[in-house]
Amino acid sequence: MSKGKPLKNPIITALETRISANHFDAGKVMSDDQVEELIRLATCAPSAYNLQNWRFIAVRSPDAKARLQAASYGQAKVSEAAVTVIVCGQLPTHMDLEERLRPSVEAGFMPHEMAAAWTRAAERDFRGNPQRQRDEAIRTATLGAAFLMFAAEAYGLVSCPMVGFDPSTVMSEFGLAANEIPVVLVAVGSSGDGNWPQKPRLPVSQILETV
Repeated sequence: MSKGKPLKNPIITALETRISANHFDAGKVMSDDQVEELIRLATCAPSAYNLQNWRFIAVRSPDAKARLQAASYGQAKVSEAAVTVIVCGQLPTHMDLEERLRPSVEAGFMPHEMAAAWTRAAERDFRGNPQRQRDEAIRTATLGAAFLMFAAEAYGLVSCPMVGFDPSTVMSEFGLAANEIPVVLVAVGSSGDGNWPQKPRLPVSQILETV
């Protein structure tokens, strides 16, 4: 990579211009197909062993928005955004891995022996280790949420990750399973008036250590 600014491309532009929107155009809606496409792109994110231990709940109806807004301390963006996605991380288990890896084996690029070795390794990593399971669930959901935000950016939409909500209320109101953690909410929609540009970041010299 040469010194100075890299050549511009859509990914770099999205990274440099993405905002956390506080204002959405409440009159703009999204179709089922649009929501499904955003989630499809979100699932292109990586996960340990390709476990894909996430679930996405798209909150769109007025009733569901009202319940989520109440669980989110009344934040208006929940009702104004076209959709707010509850990104859930699932506690990982090796029991799911054979099924998740089967398409890779059947496609011919992952040997069956490797898939079996990954399953054994996942069992060593997660079985009987609730802290590691929770950490992995949060990592997976966070990566999925990040990909969701950039999928929205690709379609000319704005988004905002939200951690201001009561997890217990979200779990009960939206029927999360005992092995699911509501990690982050992502509001997505068309931009309203009054959104700030991306806020300045710390200089790299303050946060980078090269060893």
